[in-house]
Amino acid sequence: MSQALEKLYEVVLSRQAEPQEGSYTCYLFEKGCDKILKKVGEECAETIIAAKNGNHDELVGETSDLLYHLMVMLAERGVPLADVTTELERRAEKIGNLKVMRVTDRQT
Repeated sequence: MSQALEKLYEVVLSRQAEPQEGSYTCYLFEKGCDKILKKVGEECAETIIAAKNGNHDELVGETSDLLYHLMVMLAERGVPLADVTTELERRAEKIGNLKVMRVTDRQT
């Protein structure tokens, strides 16, 4: 799985470094951070709706869209994907990291 994400991130970085006419990724970089963040928010909401609807294919598609837009955001902000994967690996090594829930968390 991580190879697919790494390959996609490489494509995103290559579009950032060498813009290509007609590329959606280049369009996002051209429009800037606000547009990229708007798309991340939209895709996040669509992913939530897909999960709520219980449609497997829709959820897979929307999650893929969200991951792509997150990668564009990371690239735009200059955050290497390796930093995220390193943090995920660090978290995976933790044992017993259950957070204490607040009263408001229990109500949702």
